[in-house]
Amino acid sequence: MRPDNDIRALVGYIVETWELSPFWADVAAAVVILAVAAVVFLAVMTFAGVLTWAERRVAGRTQSRVGPNRVGPIGFLQWVVDGVKLVLKEDFVPDAADGPLFRLAPYLVILGVFSAMATVPFSQVLIAADLDVGALFIMAITSLVVVGVLMSGWASNNKWALLGGVRSAAQIVSYEVPAALSVMTIVLLAGSLSMQTIIGQQGGWPWEWYIFHSPFTFVLFFVFLASSIAEGNRIPFDLPEAESELVAGYNTEYSGMRWAGFFLGEFANVYVMSAIATTLFFGGWQVPGVAAEEHGDSLLIQGLGLVIFLGKAWVGCFVVLWARWTLPRLRVDQLMGVCYRYFIPIAFACMLGVALYALVVPAGSLPDVAVHLVTMAMGAAAVVVLFRRVGHHARSVGDRISLAEVLQRGQRFEFDPSVQLRRYGAHRRGGARESR
Repeated sequence: MRPDNDIRALVGYIVETWELSPFWADVAAAVVILAVAAVVFLAVMTFAGVLTWAERRVAGRTQSRVGPNRVGPIGFLQWVVDGVKLVLKEDFVPDAADGPLFRLAPYLVILGVFSAMATVPFSQVLIAADLDVGALFIMAITSLVVVGVLMSGWASNNKWALLGGVRSAAQIVSYEVPAALSVMTIVLLAGSLSMQTIIGQQGGWPWEWYIFHSPFTFVLFFVFLASSIAEGNRIPFDLPEAESELVAGYNTEYSGMRWAGFFLGEFANVYVMSAIATTLFFGGWQVPGVAAEEHGDSLLIQGLGLVIFLGKAWVGCFVVLWARWTLPRLRVDQLMGVCYRYFIPIAFACMLGVALYALVVPAGSLPDVAVHLVTMAMGAAAVVVLFRRVGHHARSVGDRISLAEVLQRGQRFEFDPSVQLRRYGAHRRGGARESR
């Protein structure tokens, strides 16, 4: 299934309709490509900005505080104000820095992350470029990030920044291996590197998603998720920018919009990794009960597919944000040990298991469907256990702030210690026993 709906089809339609000469056909192709690139860039910039607000709201709720709540409803426009502030801040280059490399580094980070969105399908027709080697393109283009980070550390002429850049190079290159093995296993299942074809080989119902294809793909998803977080330098894998050791790491000497470029890349990468995970493991834009071939017949189904894709991707973003404010940072030796001792062997074992499973169990057979259902039941049980534990801890700490108080903006209340009473250690255990 390869619908003809990307940039090449649009350029071909324009050339054929207007009967353009070869020269003007090239001009039209360049204009269309630039226009699509601008749309993708603005869309990803918007996603990244909204994620900065969402992260602070999640962090505030995790730490029993309100978070941004002054600029706009529930503080939603805070990211716009931050963007304006960064544009107006002074942008300077240290005297001892390598000027050209120092200025170029943030753009490589932005280019590496934002270009990956060109091959991510938001719906059956909403994709910038449906490349035959889409999965390979994503793995290749995102490697520019490590070049930009290492370049920024070197060009800053700062030992802390250089150490952060070297850490990033070691970390990203290492974790690209298990991430690539995870992607290649899904490519093995789908029989194609095209992102649209990978979605088309799945279905709309959960048991038809690749994450529940077998226990091997279920485990592989978590390897991919953790490896993607490590590639994005997010906690608990944020050693390249460990403030307690490196004074912010590779971006120490940056200011203004060049500084913002690194963090726009980081937050955009959160959405990119979630969108890629949605494509590879969660059925992408597939609508339950509707075959992939029938999506193009209805604008309503296309819109519903877009909503489903964005919803799945934003759930993935929330999980990544949640992990940052829950898990502690690893040491450098632990960080590299997790990759080489566990993730890479597990990824290889899962790839071998998926290959053997495809040889032994016929696709669509009764045993195949049974394995899908059992794997989905395992995943549902894990989610239930997770939320039960989260609910238990939320109740046990004495955090009784209400949703109405969370949504208040700009209002003052008299201080009430009982509202934010948090028990710790023996006192918390004693309070829990008293409540029972």
